[in-house]
Amino acid sequence: MSWSGTIKIAATVPLAAILVAVGRNVMLGQPSNVPGGSNDQILSTNQTMENSDYKKPDAVELKKKLTPEQFAVTQQAATEPAFHNKYWDNHAPGIYVDVVSGQPLFSSLDKFDSGCGWPSFTEPLSGTDVVERADNSFGMERTEVRSSVADSHLGHVFDDGPAPTGLRYCINSASLRFIPVDKMEADGYGKYLEPFIKAGLYKPRTGQ
Repeated sequence: MSWSGTIKIAATVPLAAILVAVGRNVMLGQPSNVPGGSNDQILSTNQTMENSDYKKPDAVELKKKLTPEQFAVTQQAATEPAFHNKYWDNHAPGIYVDVVSGQPLFSSLDKFDSGCGWPSFTEPLSGTDVVERADNSFGMERTEVRSSVADSHLGHVFDDGPAPTGLRYCINSASLRFIPVDKMEADGYGKYLEPFIKAGLYKPRTGQ
């Protein structure tokens, strides 16, 4: 896989048309300032976090924050047991963030049952970054996946996934924290709600 394929960047939304502008404000969780526009379907969150808000705690705090398994997986590239982890069979809508920094990583909309016993996704969450590195440990040739902010070990990516990407991001539950869709806005992840709204899995709060 080429390096260019390892980082996904959200496309810039043009502001040339009123409808596009409204759509952009929905995605960002901000009220619409378009003349004549309605706020009835606009998110009213004012707690959306930016990339600069996601940080890796220092070593002392990290030891306190993580369980021994979370520390071993994220900091020492360990692997948790298949079928005996928190999210392998989780079907609830929401997003998965780095347990270390809170950086958004994957969406339940891209999650699928791969049969491998770990959470599996077809791609990272749109608008976020993951880093992929060659991994030749244990006599295998694999591609490791790490978070870009905290450099947490997440798992591996394989080319045996379903359409549309053909990829399978096989991720340790211990590397993740799940944010249910109804908690995303309050927890500062409101700008990632648009796909859930379109899928009918979340109803925006009525704007004032």
